[in-house]
Amino acid sequence: MNSFHVPAGRRTPGLCIAGLAAVMMALPLAAQMPRPKPAARRAAAASSMKLTLGGAIRLALAHNHALRAEYGNVLESEADQITANMRPNPTLTWDALYVPIFSPSHFSTNFLNQVQEFDVGLGYTWERGGKRQKRLAVARQRTAVQNWRYQDAERGLKYAVARQFIAALLAQSSLRFARRDLKAFRQSLGILRQRYRAGAISEGDYLKIKLQSLQFQSDVARARLALAQARAGLRPLLGGPNAAPRHYQLVGHLHFHGLRPQKAALELLALRKRPDYQAARQSVREAESRLRLSRANGKQDLSWNATYTHVGGVSEAGFTFGLPLPFFNRNQGGIERSSYAIAQARQAEQAAGEDILAQVRAAYAGLRSRARIARLYQSYLPLARQSLTISAYAYQRGATSLLNFLDAERSYRNVQLAMRAALANYMLALEQVRAAVGTRHLP
Repeated sequence: MNSFHVPAGRRTPGLCIAGLAAVMMALPLAAQMPRPKPAARRAAAASSMKLTLGGAIRLALAHNHALRAEYGNVLESEADQITANMRPNPTLTWDALYVPIFSPSHFSTNFLNQVQEFDVGLGYTWERGGKRQKRLAVARQRTAVQNWRYQDAERGLKYAVARQFIAALLAQSSLRFARRDLKAFRQSLGILRQRYRAGAISEGDYLKIKLQSLQFQSDVARARLALAQARAGLRPLLGGPNAAPRHYQLVGHLHFHGLRPQKAALELLALRKRPDYQAARQSVREAESRLRLSRANGKQDLSWNATYTHVGGVSEAGFTFGLPLPFFNRNQGGIERSSYAIAQARQAEQAAGEDILAQVRAAYAGLRSRARIARLYQSYLPLARQSLTISAYAYQRGATSLLNFLDAERSYRNVQLAMRAALANYMLALEQVRAAVGTRHLP
């Protein structure tokens, strides 16, 4: 706190000698202490892991459980491609008639040759209309849709990590300021206590200033709680305890980029980069492939069978072919449903594009508004600091009241905290623009 900042006095020789003696006594004890084991060193290194925003995003993409579960849909769709590319299995049939199970005495070579009947057949179905190729095309289109949806899940995860990381940076910055402010206030309070004992200020003024300690301590407690909550919310996004240790260091600070992207360029970029829009476009192609498959399913498949028959001592071969006559069922319902699915997919694609453009415009407007607010606080912070310095100087010399001084001190603290919140809101608005566009690299 600038108003009560007092430079530290010179150290006395006695204190220096005492400090030197304490250090000399601690050296032998430190030499006798056992060195940490490799496991302990690894644990200490893990607990002191430094995490930047980019590192947090990379860690989440590699270890987030929900994202890895989403990737399972891609793997399942790729497995469906194998099934779609399979041909029908051939059919093997065998039968034996007039087997004398209940008359074992009839079992003989002549009986088997003259009386018993054996049939062995092999059948196969030829798919017409290129059904296998069209099934494979539909499966590949579905896999492409799942890939885009997985990338959209990555986009959402990046924004969630960035939002939680910025909240943690805000809490960390507010905590540092609150601790520094509390430390300066306690130093100033010690000086005021001496002035009160010397009769330079009244007891009422001293008690009013001392009561301000509650506000400073409350600021520290609130900031510590906000930091703990933000860190706890960030850790599951990173993949839990296996990916991030319980105690890790956040590396970064609240800052103002001053980017000036063009809204039109952002809209065009969003239509190229947004994975959910690409998934909607891919769904149209999948629906068109399904229509072609439905038309192929309307064509009847050809089946053939080859049989070998042994009956009455005579062996014969037979061949049969089957082709259902498409008088009634030509998959009319499936074809019509696939046609409706194409129209539905096209409407969904158009709706997705309009929704994405609306998100980009809203995020862009929010970014400009947050940027103006951040600039305002950056410009007014020196004024609040100057007002506090003037009020403190005037109060120490009896030129202003204690109420005016406390009001200036409260205004400066509020501006400091509000400026940090404004910077965090600007950084969050910038992340919203990146999420709305679908890429972290803005033009």
